[in-house]
Amino acid sequence: MNIGIAIKNACKELKKNKISSALLDSELLLSKVIKKDRKFILLNLDKELDESTQDSFKDLILKRSRGKPLAYLTGIKSFWKYDFKVNEKVLIPRPDTEIIIEQVLKIYKNKNNLNFLEVGIGSGCIALSILKEKKTFLGTGIDLSQDCIEICRYNAKKLGVNNRIKLFKSNVDNLIFRKYDLIISNPPYIKKFDLNKLSKEVINYEPKLALDGGLEGLSVIRKVIKKSSELVKTHGKLILEIGYDQKLPVIKMLNENNFYINKTIKDLAKNDRCIISTKK
Repeated sequence: MNIGIAIKNACKELKKNKISSALLDSELLLSKVIKKDRKFILLNLDKELDESTQDSFKDLILKRSRGKPLAYLTGIKSFWKYDFKVNEKVLIPRPDTEIIIEQVLKIYKNKNNLNFLEVGIGSGCIALSILKEKKTFLGTGIDLSQDCIEICRYNAKKLGVNNRIKLFKSNVDNLIFRKYDLIISNPPYIKKFDLNKLSKEVINYEPKLALDGGLEGLSVIRKVIKKSSELVKTHGKLILEIGYDQKLPVIKMLNENNFYINKTIKDLAKNDRCIISTKK
């Protein structure tokens, strides 16, 4: 069987299982199996595949057709300008989260020295992208998951910023270190009873620890805000990603913890997604 036929069959299988990006996914999964880029595939459709390669490819297509996210099958997710290693222990980076990086770069474009903390670092996609853009910034990342810490450490090394980030397995409540100029967080904010409404790709495969925000979806956000009010310097900033319907309760919590609101940013779908606040 040649590459063209293998891709055609795979595409048919994925479409049958309502995978909207069937052709692209088929090409990327074959790229992984034969260890060549997508361009090679498009230019070599007549190239024959041996039986072992065909079997490996069919196995990945079967997993994809059952809903396993492409990023977990390839082990890579592009975010901002970089590729990040991911697996089922970390949340897959979303394009909407790039808003946080855009805002940090805008707010601190004239600042050379900044010491920031990310609560819930996951794959490291936010903090490490910031460190790549700002060569003199220093970061600290915490996460409850040791797996996340290890993956972030790997990504930091790969991106060449490992000497500017400290990583700790810790709950935000346990932090007693120095004060930070900026705290950022994309905490779990899905309501417990809404988890089952998420797509099967998310709920069946992504870590619930990174999704479950408690009954109202606000339990982790509440913790992050409360502790951030102690950890951030006066006039320092807290930048939070939030759920589309959480703007008002989160603003109320921020005000109660001595933060004033700079602005709320909408995501690509025009939903409230990010709140920027400053410690009084």
